[in-house]
Amino acid sequence: MSIAGEYEMDQLVRFQKILGIRFLVGNAQEAIDQVSVSGGLVVVPAAPALKNLPYDEKYRAALLGADFAIADSALMVVLWNLLERDRIPKLSGLKYLRKLIAQTDFCKSGASFWVMPTKRAVRCNTCWLNQHGVTVSEEDVYLAPLYGAEIEDHELLRRLNEQRPRHVVLGLGGGTQERLGLYLKQNLSYTPAIHCIGAAIAFLSGEQCKIPAWADTLGLGWMFRSISNPRRFAPRYWDARHLIMMLFRYRERLPVD
Repeated sequence: MSIAGEYEMDQLVRFQKILGIRFLVGNAQEAIDQVSVSGGLVVVPAAPALKNLPYDEKYRAALLGADFAIADSALMVVLWNLLERDRIPKLSGLKYLRKLIAQTDFCKSGASFWVMPTKRAVRCNTCWLNQHGVTVSEEDVYLAPLYGAEIEDHELLRRLNEQRPRHVVLGLGGGTQERLGLYLKQNLSYTPAIHCIGAAIAFLSGEQCKIPAWADTLGLGWMFRSISNPRRFAPRYWDARHLIMMLFRYRERLPVD
């Protein structure tokens, strides 16, 4: 294990810095338990976004401002374990979400609040959640505007401060949802658990391509997405190859010279 590894002894949860980001090393239930007790921001950075760490200052600040990240990137996990002779397990956003919606308290009315990117996503995802035991009303869903370089959303803050859900789930694109999550963490009048799960809910609802559990376990979600929409996703995942040299060079250090 790298010397950058750390433990929280009260809960025996290990954390490991990779590229300067604090990753939780454990399973989905341990991650959920960690953030559910006192709230906080959980990010799920994928390889196509991680490779932007040296150049995207706002994205980098959002990841550093999170309470922890989970190791969603199969590429990052495999390389890290080879380079450091470590045994960090991959924990995808999809697996995390499956476990999250299995929590009894999470499924109760008013317990969760969902931020979604399109009207179609709102319709498909809300229907799926209610069919699978997660009580979500119209008041529990927010259609996100198109955020620019600076994120500021007073309407979202107002609704969250009024409703005060224990869980805020952000289902937006990588690079945006993390910045929104940090904005909420810094500006809300209370401290919920903020989960940046990206497209994970869309994989379950069918709003995007469905990814079988076995493919997710094997780290093949990228392949299913690329096959479903090669023009959109194949270049994105091919571009993630730049993460390889970044990991070789920086290991646990933030990739900023």
